[in-house]
Amino acid sequence: MLFIKYALWAALAGGLIPVMAVLNAKLGATLGNPLHAPVILMLVGLLVAISISLILTSKLPNVRALGSVNPMYLLGGFFVCFYVVSATLLSPRIGVGNFILFAVCTQIVVSAAIDHFGLFGAAVREVSLARLGGLALVITGLITSQLAKN
Repeated sequence: MLFIKYALWAALAGGLIPVMAVLNAKLGATLGNPLHAPVILMLVGLLVAISISLILTSKLPNVRALGSVNPMYLLGGFFVCFYVVSATLLSPRIGVGNFILFAVCTQIVVSAAIDHFGLFGAAVREVSLARLGGLALVITGLITSQLAKN
């Protein structure tokens, strides 16, 4: 049951990504510069993250502990910003569907590599031939859905 809740949570998060791309593009157009939209988004995200942290833990992160953090662990912030800027700039140019297609296909391949090789300290989950076949089917389906004409 817990797995189903987590799966639904992940699905909701994934479903919000294309919505974010559209809303960010509209925000950028409204602000007169598409690069301003990610700045506003990151500020809103920061406020939401602080609020959630305070609600769930009743305290803010220990800033002093940052000195002992592996700098590579902070790259996640760069990756999030890069993704948001990319979605904001590319979605109006290539379409939300195409942007998400390229992003998801790459996420599938990189996720499988991280699992299989235990990259970045992740637990090793070998990618079997059956799983590789399933991943290929998903990617083929994603590409076919975008190439198909009405």
